[in-house]
Amino acid sequence: MTQPYRITLLPGDGIGPEIMAVAVAVLKAIAPQFDLVFEFQTALIGGAAIEATGQPLPPETLKLARQSDAVLLAAIGGYQWDNLPRQQRPETGLLAIREGLELFANLRPATIFPQLIDASTLKREVVEGVDIMVVRELTGGIYFGQPKGIFTTETGEKRGVNTMAYRTSEIDRIAKVAFETARKRRGKLCSVDKANVLDVSQLWRDRVTAMASQYPEVELSHLYVDNAAMQLVRTPKQFDTIVTGNLFGDILSDEAAMLTGSIGMLPSASLGAGGPGLFEPVHGSAPDIAAQDKANPLAQVLSAAMMLRYGLDQPAAASKIEQAVHGVLAQGYRTGDILSAGTQLVGCQAMGEALLANLES
Repeated sequence: MTQPYRITLLPGDGIGPEIMAVAVAVLKAIAPQFDLVFEFQTALIGGAAIEATGQPLPPETLKLARQSDAVLLAAIGGYQWDNLPRQQRPETGLLAIREGLELFANLRPATIFPQLIDASTLKREVVEGVDIMVVRELTGGIYFGQPKGIFTTETGEKRGVNTMAYRTSEIDRIAKVAFETARKRRGKLCSVDKANVLDVSQLWRDRVTAMASQYPEVELSHLYVDNAAMQLVRTPKQFDTIVTGNLFGDILSDEAAMLTGSIGMLPSASLGAGGPGLFEPVHGSAPDIAAQDKANPLAQVLSAAMMLRYGLDQPAAASKIEQAVHGVLAQGYRTGDILSAGTQLVGCQAMGEALLANLES
């Protein structure tokens, strides 16, 4: 019998529980088709954890996650927690679990679904065929650098400080992931930095350039982050794999997501050197439509597929789920965020039912 996989589920906040329910149903449906066994365990994170325990990441959640084979996260955050002190906000829980699981590499694909080309705000000829993988460094840079905080100067004026810092080891390990990823794709890697004004970016560029000799089959290029942001909307098809730091990656991956027409379609994988990975949709918790059966569950389902592919080494099962997503789109089913003329509006639950039907066919 197949060794059971222990999966920690973190539904979180807003639309999180709704889209997680669809993903779990899909995983339960795919399991017997590939002789897989999943043991699901649910834990708290984000606002839900704050309400229950006063902490955005309870120690019990991190312990459970570390004992898992993979962690599937839905979404965190909401308006009601925006005014809490920084360390008590839901987003702090997300940063803490990434750090606690030592997940330094975030893979965010931005792939155009043929059925959704017209959902993009850019012209068809610009986005058709776009297939980009953003490799973002996840546990260093300005989000984690010290010192940071809001301080009072000698004159009584407030001063906010965040420090962008990278060590050579941090750059080298994310660069290695990026080169390996590019080698498995189309062999092109663009490193994004701000080396013209930032010393930390100059170190980044130097280390990535030095590693290029180990990957002669990969074509390496460099762009400053402002130019990269412009090029992503000007000629996105020039990109294959992009590697960049935490802050720049956060911004550019969301920009790349919108090339596809909806951030609600895009999954992500956060990986470390060993131990469980964390898999989550790129979008947020969308509290304005929570509990209204309006959410798009496809990014969550595709995140489950990435979990199978990158976290559990089950590529065939991942491909079957991805094919089911293509199937429901080809059949014209759409949630509100990707609705277009001639397609059928469905809710979160109905989209899940359509996915299950495709998996059974």
